[in-house]
Amino acid sequence: MQEYQIKRGYTKQLAESMIQGLRDQFEIEPRAAENDHYIISYGALLRLEVWLGAGGKTLIVDTEASKDADDETIIDTNRRFRNYLQQVTGYTAKERAKKAQQALKKKE
Repeated sequence: MQEYQIKRGYTKQLAESMIQGLRDQFEIEPRAAENDHYIISYGALLRLEVWLGAGGKTLIVDTEASKDADDETIIDTNRRFRNYLQQVTGYTAKERAKKAQQALKKKE
């Protein structure tokens, strides 16, 4: 499970963009689960579950990957997942990594 910070200006529509991002990037209609969690299964991901963090200011993502996926499927799935995170959070992969490192330093 991973929690992602959301760029300023992206939090107002976070609940909607969290769902729309799944549709846009994975071309699948997400299944609504309990407590406003949304779940899809795509490519190398047996389960991708997303929901809002505390106060609706973060995105929480929990995944379960297939161990049997071929390289092409894994690459496609990872690309779509990174694009999804960028669409919803507003941060690139490099910016998300920097934010995660900053969060770790604050905890120490």
